[in-house]
Amino acid sequence: MPNRRSFIRTVTGAAAGLAVSRSFPDADAEERRGGQGRGQAPRASAAVTRREVQIGGRRVRVVDVHAHATVDEVKPVVANTEFARNAGGRPLDMERIQEMDRRGIDVQVLSINGYWWYAVKDRALADKIVHAADDGLAAWCKQHPTRFVALTSPSLQFPDLAAAQVERAVNQLGHRGASIGGHVEGESLSSPKFDPFWAKLQDLGVPVFMHPGGADNVLKENAWEGSRGDLGNIIGNPLETTVFLTRLIFDGTLDKFPNLKVVAAHGGGYLPSYLGRTEVACQVRGNANCANKKKPSAYFKDQIIVDAMVFSPEGVRHLVEEVGPTQVVYGTDIPILAWPDAVDNILAAKIPDDQKEMILGGNLTRLLKL
Repeated sequence: MPNRRSFIRTVTGAAAGLAVSRSFPDADAEERRGGQGRGQAPRASAAVTRREVQIGGRRVRVVDVHAHATVDEVKPVVANTEFARNAGGRPLDMERIQEMDRRGIDVQVLSINGYWWYAVKDRALADKIVHAADDGLAAWCKQHPTRFVALTSPSLQFPDLAAAQVERAVNQLGHRGASIGGHVEGESLSSPKFDPFWAKLQDLGVPVFMHPGGADNVLKENAWEGSRGDLGNIIGNPLETTVFLTRLIFDGTLDKFPNLKVVAAHGGGYLPSYLGRTEVACQVRGNANCANKKKPSAYFKDQIIVDAMVFSPEGVRHLVEEVGPTQVVYGTDIPILAWPDAVDNILAAKIPDDQKEMILGGNLTRLLKL
């Protein structure tokens, strides 16, 4: 994406999977035949066969942590404001479930890009936006409890409010954690001002999913302007994730909150592949001023988790080699772009079958208490 204000909202198309498939027989089938979702008119659509992902002839559960969403409940809250453009996009509907069926996804962890709203300076408006978004996600998840759970996207520009929003979403609505961007209007989330937010996540025992918005916090003005290849997405997103994680490590945030769990999109950016350079930075650079108590790689043992959006079986194998199989989870980026299907990359990776099962759904089932 060129920047965090112009997030691409297109529906992805997916190829059929390699594993065994069958017609979908569960409780959602009746709704699928009607094609209805939350008061919408029925959609005419072809029958979809649900892919069953198998490893060694055994059915395995697939859970997708990287699943974007928008909800109509936000639109009236931001109508006639400068933020109305961020409330559009494809709403949740039965075609989402059909796409999941095609890919073999059993459960999606829905999140709305929180950084769309970080520029809102009116505290009351910011709170209304998050409440509307959370309520909309909760309503959809209630309709399809076996297929969806949600994350709240709190108002990090007001850290104390963000903490309260997370508590409401988790305790009252059943959300499984939070979703955030990599910074707040250029300010690093390792700043002590955000400690109330991190503390609330740790106290509640829920994780946070970080999704970048094009690295506009670390670039000169218009750095991607006119560039070919969608550099804001290809380079910017992994770069923002890398800076976010590295600041949490070097600034001591992860030491301050040792039970905090952070799930980073896009394979954790460049950090897993540059852990060696990161490890020695504090040792060889006299001006590094590092506050971390452990080696950077140690935080991947129990605090930092990354999704498997690395686009090849070898990329998956390398990621597992660098951070370990317990720290990698499945993610798709649905419904934004038609990326290659990560399920097939995981199945084809040269790693043991038990590790494939952990990545596809076992790790998230444990982390999110599914």
